[in-house]
Amino acid sequence: MYICICKAVTEQDIHQAVGQGICSLEGLSEATGVSRDCGSCTGHACQALEKAIASHQKVSALPLSNQ
Repeated sequence: MYICICKAVTEQDIHQAVGQGICSLEGLSEATGVSRDCGSCTGHACQALEKAIASHQKVSALPLSNQ
């Protein structure tokens, strides 16, 4: 789903940014351009960022398999 129409930033883009270490709206804005033009996406971008961080933390906490 698109979060920022102005910069064509999707939820997947935000998840990828978090995977690369982004953990703030400022960092996300620098990396993707989200919330830089009209700003109407800021609330949705914050929610998507929080969701992506939580998801990333859950994945990081999973034990590694012994394959």
